[in-house]
Amino acid sequence: MPVTEILTDRENLTMTVIADLAAPIERVWSVYSDPVQLERFWGPPGWPATFTSWEHHVGGRATYTMRGPRGEASSGYWEFLAIEQPHRFEVLDGFSDEHGTPNADLPAMRMEFSFTSTPEGTRMHNTSYFPSLEALEQIVEMGAIEGTRMAMSQIDAVLHDLREYAQGKGTRVELLDDTHVRITRLVDGPRELVWRAHTEPELIRKWMLGPDGWEMTECIVGNAPGESYRNSWAPVGDTEGEPFGFEGETLLVEAPRRSVTTERMQGMPAPETLNDLNLYEEDGATLITVLIEYPDKDTRDMILGTGMADGMEESFARLEREVLAG
Repeated sequence: MPVTEILTDRENLTMTVIADLAAPIERVWSVYSDPVQLERFWGPPGWPATFTSWEHHVGGRATYTMRGPRGEASSGYWEFLAIEQPHRFEVLDGFSDEHGTPNADLPAMRMEFSFTSTPEGTRMHNTSYFPSLEALEQIVEMGAIEGTRMAMSQIDAVLHDLREYAQGKGTRVELLDDTHVRITRLVDGPRELVWRAHTEPELIRKWMLGPDGWEMTECIVGNAPGESYRNSWAPVGDTEGEPFGFEGETLLVEAPRRSVTTERMQGMPAPETLNDLNLYEEDGATLITVLIEYPDKDTRDMILGTGMADGMEESFARLEREVLAG
């Protein structure tokens, strides 16, 4: 995780984020000056940002909205005060409605980014200057420190070529905190087809099978918010095991890049997880990211201990072989 430390200074009314990034300064500058790249990590996991305007010049303005897994929205704006490529830029950072109108009930702050070359890459300082102690404490109480740390945990995937970052590394599991797990897998194929493979029953049945020796016996999709889905599996032939399945509800759909669902074992009211699927394509490959929110640490550890990641890897390999290669 690139964040070295996050410091709050009550006397000087500042919060400073220090991060060591394994990329040259020109590359770091490019991700902070391109909204398509910036939105991949500006919002924390589960709250991805979408920039709706971008005027990258002194006096210009950028607006964005971060959307939560249940459709919640938090919007903000930047007013560019200084731009000194590739070493620093400064913005007025504030909250707004989804149309970019400033929210007077929440504090705006001056925010400065500076980038310095190091032998290993680039050191970033991001300092926010608050108008009052109350404003600083309000932002901290809203979860700014942990949210920033989790958001910055996504930047490595943006700074590097996607195939270089993830190809051949299989299904990776990252423990973000006691209740959040991020699972990533790069597959060779366009995002549109990967999306279809997650939403069309005839394609789902080709790959979402788990270990060899099992078959999918039921596949009911829910491709719109409010709809229910249901998937069931059973052993084939001499394979040992009892039939099982998952069911849940679809909460959010942003085709072809994001889908959020609940998930629980069939016939059981709990435990229920929140599964946030995101797809990003680069150079003909698609990074599948699943952010899972568990009700507690014990549930997280219990489910991960079932070999879930191994089963997902077998399914993702089958996705490449049976759907994307064809």
